[in-house]
Amino acid sequence: MTTRLRRDDSGFTLLELLVVIAILGLLIGLVAPAALRQLGNARVSVAKQSIERIASVLDMYKLDVGGYPTTEQGIHALVEQPTGVTTWNGPYVKGGVPVDPWNRPYVYREPSTRAGRDFDLCSAGPSGTGSGEEICNQ
Repeated sequence: MTTRLRRDDSGFTLLELLVVIAILGLLIGLVAPAALRQLGNARVSVAKQSIERIASVLDMYKLDVGGYPTTEQGIHALVEQPTGVTTWNGPYVKGGVPVDPWNRPYVYREPSTRAGRDFDLCSAGPSGTGSGEEICNQ
């Protein structure tokens, strides 16, 4: 009695695997740029919201001290009491000096270089150069 060995045909062929990999590659190629673009837009939105929150904290500082921190004091004055300031009721922010969503320090100027503003609080934007991408308080 001779027995024949039966081949199990339940696996995938190399061609089927290559087709699946090609389809996945096409899908990733189409979806990844859109997802990365959304991530960039989200960081810009977070930067704008953070700048407005810090501007509100600077307004509280002004109520306590009588004026905004100088450019030299910067937003560091929200964390540690500047020398010569007696009516400081801080710290006004927890966790140290805030940084922008790209982990770079905000740029603070007082007085403002823009008309109608008391101070400038800006992020240099995604590239960090600030060339046209600067995000500032309104």
